[in-house]
Amino acid sequence: MVRKQTMGTLGELERAVMDAVWDAAEPLSAYDVQAQLEAAGRPLAATTLLTVLTRLEKKGFVAADRGVRPHRYAAVASRADHVAELMHEVLGESRDRMAVLERFVGSVSAEDAATLRQLLRGAD
Repeated sequence: MVRKQTMGTLGELERAVMDAVWDAAEPLSAYDVQAQLEAAGRPLAATTLLTVLTRLEKKGFVAADRGVRPHRYAAVASRADHVAELMHEVLGESRDRMAVLERFVGSVSAEDAATLRQLLRGAD
């Protein structure tokens, strides 16, 4: 069975790299990502980051601009898009969607519940 890549299939290092890419206002080079991770206390070799970025590109998480040197990487979709996709995937894999939704709604904060109600009213 071939599974579509989602946030759930990202390893810890891939998630850290994606967080750096998502947090950036513009596309980043591997050296930019390296500096961000180093500032966060996670120093890595540039070659390691290039390998991770290449893997993320193959998985469809980032796109590389190869017209500039060093290459720049940008997220293909927003973090919110990926998290929403993951939530849909998990819900879709459930045999009892009602039970999953009931537990989810029952465990959210009052503020999140109010946001969900507002979003659902707007969807009508």
